[in-house]
Amino acid sequence: MDDLGYGDMSAYEAGLLETPNMDLLANGGVKFTAGYASSATCSPSRYALLTGTYPWRNKDAKILPGTAPLLIGTSEMTIPKMLKGEGYATAVVGKWHLGLGAGSVNWNEKVSPGPNEVGFDYSYIMAATQDRVPTVYLENGLVEGLDPNDPIEVNYDKNFDGEPTGKENPEMLKMKWHHGHNNSIVNGIPRIGFMKGGEKAKWVDEDMADHFLEKAQAYVKEKKDQPFFLYYALQQPHVPRTPHPRFEGKSGMGPRGDVILEADWCVGQFMETLEQEGLLENTLVIFSSDNGPVLNDGYYDDAEEKVGDHTPSGQFRGGKYSLFEAGTRVPFISYWKGKVKSGTTDAMVSQIDIFNSLAAIAGSEVRTADGEDFSGLFLGIADKGRESLILEATSRTAFRKGDWVLIPPYKGPAANKMVKIELGNDADFQLYDLSTDIGQQNNLAKENPEKLKELLEDFIAIRGESFGSTEALELK
Repeated sequence: MDDLGYGDMSAYEAGLLETPNMDLLANGGVKFTAGYASSATCSPSRYALLTGTYPWRNKDAKILPGTAPLLIGTSEMTIPKMLKGEGYATAVVGKWHLGLGAGSVNWNEKVSPGPNEVGFDYSYIMAATQDRVPTVYLENGLVEGLDPNDPIEVNYDKNFDGEPTGKENPEMLKMKWHHGHNNSIVNGIPRIGFMKGGEKAKWVDEDMADHFLEKAQAYVKEKKDQPFFLYYALQQPHVPRTPHPRFEGKSGMGPRGDVILEADWCVGQFMETLEQEGLLENTLVIFSSDNGPVLNDGYYDDAEEKVGDHTPSGQFRGGKYSLFEAGTRVPFISYWKGKVKSGTTDAMVSQIDIFNSLAAIAGSEVRTADGEDFSGLFLGIADKGRESLILEATSRTAFRKGDWVLIPPYKGPAANKMVKIELGNDADFQLYDLSTDIGQQNNLAKENPEKLKELLEDFIAIRGESFGSTEALELK
């Protein structure tokens, strides 16, 4: 999922939303309470998920514009490449946001390189993410439904003559922009970036969840008689939040709550398809989110006004973009009917470990350097997780070891005022003991210098000395 917080799932016993289909996975599988995305933002997180590599090792692993080149190198090992080596068919359906092409992209021809060049036999994706142009779907690199007489043009620097924008034509909007999202208007919604043409190819936002679900279901039915790997990347609850009319108003929390309920329904429908096709007892399902939650992420959609007592971040501090726990600690579940021993574990695991764990389960000898093999954890037959983990948020990094979290000094604002989330920046070191302070309210750096020094040395041993904190180097 996309921007789903730890507290947005009822199985995690936080928040007020009811997510029965997601909960079935959590209650029938292994529910990780210390499962992490590698990054607090989407593109770096997805890069790490598919490559099993820390995103800070790739200088380009940042939130990408819609015209960014492919972030994953075509020579890099990926989960789908590894599984293809073991005889699996591979596919991605849904959000991509890992760049496309090698530079300037012509959207009117086959766009390459893309998912198909990094291991996916089949790809059906949105070009970037739903708040950025071009607002079209691509199937195996080709824009779906494109009229050659109405070619697509995209520019992230300047508008095309005569094209309306959210900033200049507010009367055309059905969803108002709050910050950043005031360029080309598609489906009454202003986006980031400028687009001209491709009218017949443009998606209808309200139908997107159904559309991706149908593609995922069709793939399962097509490949049911052979081993397959499907990366089903739902777009909810990322902005713009546009629930299908079936779900509009159902949560009482505005569009954000509604699209989470919509996604929960999609999960239920997808699992039902696995069952109907006789695949439920022969399929490992891993469910998670790319980063923590955010309420107002660029549009006026009542997310802040109607959240009420719901707590998207659960008991954790921060959210999307943040080095605090809520930025990267997310729902994380492994489910395999009849094979996974169900239960809850507080063992620490990261999405970068999915690569090595799947490799072990599939019988591949390929491994990544940053990931670990926790196949036993995913199957519910082991209880030991990571000893340490580096966490990332907008190129800044922090370090968790055992129950301790170290956040080095970073310049910059303490909070992003636009989205109202604490970022974790501070002029001083921060040190938290999660065993007694899960909400990270009590900074123990000054009163526990020995623990601070221990974590800092371990952190630098992995991260190197170029993580942006001169004070840290002086302490060392």
